[in-house]
Amino acid sequence: MAATEKNLIELKNKRADYLYYLLNHFTAGLVLTGTEIKSIRDGKANLTDTYCAFIGNELFVKQMHISEYRFGSYLNHAAKRDRKLLLTKRELRKLQNKIKERGYTIIPTKLYVDPRGYAKMEIALARGKKFFDKRESIKEKDLRRDLARQYK
Repeated sequence: MAATEKNLIELKNKRADYLYYLLNHFTAGLVLTGTEIKSIRDGKANLTDTYCAFIGNELFVKQMHISEYRFGSYLNHAAKRDRKLLLTKRELRKLQNKIKERGYTIIPTKLYVDPRGYAKMEIALARGKKFFDKRESIKEKDLRRDLARQYK
């Protein structure tokens, strides 16, 4: 069954923009089981405390919660298992070299199902914000909201 435009699922990590400066964005495929993709299509995933880490030369997303599929049987998946991300060797090498520098991390920002029905994850190379930077982000967000209210 192909996904139509109105059936596309998109889950965002809203805290990522607040806690980190997002520098480079990449789109990666995910290695999932059957019950995991069904739960994602139902919108039962959470990206709040997720992060990416290298194990060997492969990139994995950790702490991503995908709820168990409600119609799954004994073949259901573990909710917080590590899931492999699919990127090109060039992208993996670039990310691995940047991670070795102090202060950089890889954060998942968006999980979506593309029109062909595949789950994709947008990840970003990020650098953490200091406390005063977070206050500045809140001020900018409030300012944008006030401007939007004035022009409605």
